[in-house]
Amino acid sequence: MADLTTVLGPLKLPNPVLVASGTFGYGEEYGTYIDLNQLGGLVVKGTTLHPRGGNRPPRIVETPAGLLNSVGLQNPGVDAVIREELPKLTGLKCPVIVNIAGSTVGEYAEVAARLNGQPSVAALEINISCPNVEEGGLAFGTDPVMVRDVVQAVREATTLPLICKLSPNVGDIVQIAEAAVEGGAQILSLINTVLGMSIDVQARRPVLANTFGGLSGPAIRPIALRMVWEVYAALRVPIIGMGGITSGQDALEFILAGAGAIAVGSANFVDPRISVRIIRELEAYIESQGLDGLSSLVGAAHP
Repeated sequence: MADLTTVLGPLKLPNPVLVASGTFGYGEEYGTYIDLNQLGGLVVKGTTLHPRGGNRPPRIVETPAGLLNSVGLQNPGVDAVIREELPKLTGLKCPVIVNIAGSTVGEYAEVAARLNGQPSVAALEINISCPNVEEGGLAFGTDPVMVRDVVQAVREATTLPLICKLSPNVGDIVQIAEAAVEGGAQILSLINTVLGMSIDVQARRPVLANTFGGLSGPAIRPIALRMVWEVYAALRVPIIGMGGITSGQDALEFILAGAGAIAVGSANFVDPRISVRIIRELEAYIESQGLDGLSSLVGAAHP
């Protein structure tokens, strides 16, 4: 078997294929379809300080080559996650990463502090696409100063490895990536969903109750790939690439662009076994190329 061991800064993965936050629940939902121990890493759904009921429906709609969602970070809150969900993941061979979110810098820091020291948590992924209520609802991830502030606050609240998940809804992704690294992020994951909408022409109203939603799936893959390329070229920081990955070939494109690992998102809804299939396709590629592993391919497409 090919060796797919992957090292992203302080985080060591058995292979480079993770499952993206918000598409895999807490893992238990997919346990009847695959052996979770085969994953490179499990990123659980977004976790906030207090419970959230999410946005009112309809909040998911299929689009050509993609999916629009406006779920609104529905979750039971960090205390319930620690009490009810994390114990179920104890003993899992692959790293468990918790995606955290908040409405203020203080909320991010408090969630991180409560998760610090939890035995089943290997790292935190900071979701900076959330609106900052203290700044009139402007998303944290669109302003470099706010990005640096929130990452720095989380860094001071935890000793866990930090991943910052970047929003594509910005003018300069490299500037945002630099701010995240300055704040203390050791790994970057990109991209989050692209803002979009759909309209019901019969009702003459937006399909989503919240009007706008996050577009994911193959439709955004070229955008995601371009942003991974730009960030890797500028910073050479460990990257988890994501955005419309549905095959081993898609994963390899991201790796060649500079991602040391990849995350499978919306494709989990189409085929709950797809992450394991991608792992096998990567193994087959390595063996066919006579490679020892994937590390030599990271960023290899760059001049």
